[in-house]
Amino acid sequence: MITVWKLNEALSLSYRFDDFSRIFLLLAAVLFTAGFVYSLSYMKEKEHKARYYTFYILLFSVICLMSLAANFITFYLNYELMTLLSVPLVMHDGTEEARVAGFKYLFYSFAGAYCVLFGFFVLNKYCEDMDFIYGRQIDLSTIQGHEGLVLFAVFMMILGFSVKAGMWPMHAWLTKAHPIAPAPASAILSGVIVKSGVAGIIRVVYYIIGADFIRGTWVQYTFLSLTLITILMGSTLAFFEPVLKRRLAYSTISQISYILFGIALLNDEALKGGDLQFLAHGFAKCALFLIAGIFIHVTHEDRVDKMLALGRKYPFITFCYLIASLSMIGIPPTGGFIGKWYLMLGSMNAEIRVFSVLGAAVLLISALLTAGYLLPLGLKGFFPGSGYLVVTTGESVSKLEAIPVAILTIMALLVGIFPGIFV
Repeated sequence: MITVWKLNEALSLSYRFDDFSRIFLLLAAVLFTAGFVYSLSYMKEKEHKARYYTFYILLFSVICLMSLAANFITFYLNYELMTLLSVPLVMHDGTEEARVAGFKYLFYSFAGAYCVLFGFFVLNKYCEDMDFIYGRQIDLSTIQGHEGLVLFAVFMMILGFSVKAGMWPMHAWLTKAHPIAPAPASAILSGVIVKSGVAGIIRVVYYIIGADFIRGTWVQYTFLSLTLITILMGSTLAFFEPVLKRRLAYSTISQISYILFGIALLNDEALKGGDLQFLAHGFAKCALFLIAGIFIHVTHEDRVDKMLALGRKYPFITFCYLIASLSMIGIPPTGGFIGKWYLMLGSMNAEIRVFSVLGAAVLLISALLTAGYLLPLGLKGFFPGSGYLVVTTGESVSKLEAIPVAILTIMALLVGIFPGIFV
């Protein structure tokens, strides 16, 4: 462990490399590199490129530091910096809509952060320290008589971090910020930024408090209920959403709650599924947002029903779209399948029988809805039927855009083909 700065005897800025850091760093490194290469072509004709790249690189640096945090105060400070550095990417276009989306994102993020801060103040009083140690359990003798307050503090921290993860009812910022940001920024928001909220919950539940403390309490039941509501709501809204990037944003709301559901079940199979979904979703969703940027650019349309027969003009990109979509649905041999497989096992083995049945049902319904809102664009791209014309500007896709999409698609497959490496 490396201590950079000691605030006082109890609090310090310290960094350490652990197993969860490996997961987060792998995802961040691949996605930010892919987004950067893609940006070299995508941002070529955009204004304020220097500002964009400055915040992009600073954001990546802070996320790396956040993933390496050895204690909660270090994680929290980098978490807040990440919010501030990502707002300019959301507001990059400078339109009124972009500014509104940016301020909404900032408001929701700060509201969630204050909930987390309240929980931190309480836990800092009752915990021996706030260092991240996997598998630790809070000393029950130190909180005797204050169990209710500590449970409430943990719930507030889960709720606060869930704002960034887009869990209902704190999800409204996501469908504003993701569609308005430049395509590579949208990819990073969906692939990495929202997962910082997931990381915060994992750190609190498994590294500070311990799963046993909240197992069987109202905190676990409420958390599970909110995740299932979000999964179903996000999938349903995505199914009926005609605008491509907003459809993908609703999809992110649903898919991230798959991971939160795995955490909330508090068993090994579900947590393993959540971690694999953490990676598989990041690779696939980042690819889909980058592809959306290409499709919108070459068609000058943002509605799915206006993007006709794209597979005839851009077969490789459309093929990558289909593979990434299959991973989102959970079709083998993609990473999405193996992640959802472990989530289903975790759900069926859950000690709370009502959530075993309900969780499995919601996961299956969501998978069908995901197929319904993702596959038509890809399938009609290759098989549009009679009477369709290829509606594009005729522009070719740059290699700087195609290569990152290909790498992300391959990574989504590798998680499913070689899950043992990632597990």
